[in-house]
Amino acid sequence: MSKLNVAVIFGSRSCEHDVSIISAMQLIEAARGAGFDVIPVYISREGLWYTGEALRSIETFRDFNPMGKGVTRVNLDVSANAGDLWAWPPQRAGLFAKVPAPVAHIDVAIPVLHGLHGEDGTLQGLLEMANIPYASSGVLGSAVGMDKIAMKQMLRGTGFPVLDFVWYTRAQLESQREQVIEEIEHKIKYPAFVKPAALGSSIGVSRANNRQELEAALDLAASYDRRILVEVGIANPVEINCAALGYDEDVRVSVCEMPVPSTGDKFLNFFEKYLRNAGAKGESSRGMKSLSRVVPAPIGDELTDRIQTMTREIFKLLDCRGTVRIDYILDENDVLYVNEPNTIPGSLAFYLWKECGVSFSELVERMVQDALRAHADKNHNVYAFDSTILQKVAAGTKGAKR
Repeated sequence: MSKLNVAVIFGSRSCEHDVSIISAMQLIEAARGAGFDVIPVYISREGLWYTGEALRSIETFRDFNPMGKGVTRVNLDVSANAGDLWAWPPQRAGLFAKVPAPVAHIDVAIPVLHGLHGEDGTLQGLLEMANIPYASSGVLGSAVGMDKIAMKQMLRGTGFPVLDFVWYTRAQLESQREQVIEEIEHKIKYPAFVKPAALGSSIGVSRANNRQELEAALDLAASYDRRILVEVGIANPVEINCAALGYDEDVRVSVCEMPVPSTGDKFLNFFEKYLRNAGAKGESSRGMKSLSRVVPAPIGDELTDRIQTMTREIFKLLDCRGTVRIDYILDENDVLYVNEPNTIPGSLAFYLWKECGVSFSELVERMVQDALRAHADKNHNVYAFDSTILQKVAAGTKGAKR
């Protein structure tokens, strides 16, 4: 049996573009270790697609040159079941020249994109149209998981504990600024956390302790997204994370982790997540792996079981697949809240699975298997329904011409 061609898709038009590159470099190494033929597919900040050997090295992206050696601009053939990447602009065959061949063929895609234009269901929708198997949550889970407002409303509506919140649009902030601020002060009070609705990696997130900080936080969040979430800021929060892996009823959960920030306010900002240990050498310097953490989290068996059960239930509720990390918050009274699901977590949460005895290569292998299972399920559906509508419309049109 020939090796599967696994396309690792990363980058894209997102504020988390650079984080995506780091996660992808880790995944490419693991996928090669699993025995797959890896096709790196990089989407630039401008939305252009590239592939080539040079995209396997992080050095290529320090000063990316789209015309550089080992880089080819491509387009995806989105015809159902094609799965081919073609050079762009198209190569024209001469009179006696061979017919151009695709640059690469994709058997399975692994999206490793964080944020908009990739983690939010947009790429997943493209892959669904092209009928290419892919190892991430589908359109529904990706879209809901990305949008903090829709996600919190859905979780609250299905009985999961979430912090109290309000939300606004950029237009509301511009036209009703004083009313918005007064409502936040009345309903949420201080401290409050202000977040862009559809962004990750703590980008654009601020903690507001007074009106001046609130106004600045709202303006910052509104610069990143047209919808803004404001939620209760609890004192001395403890973050607990847990990952899930699988598809349909076959879902496995990881150990829990407790990220440990170096700052006194315990707010895990972008620096804490990705840059604090960036100067270190080796694997631990890259991506979410570099974050200081306690694994397993010292929270006791009862709370661990509860978090793992909730993680499995949320994974199934959003019809997720691949590996997903659910983040929780524990307040000073040991009350637990669901913070958010990450349908494509930083570093694919491989550090959590490693603690469960699953290597990164084994994780990738499992993700590919789940992608193929989900694809087979989809293709088992009936997509044709015979009717006489067109014949009747055509007959009516002919009759109207008399």
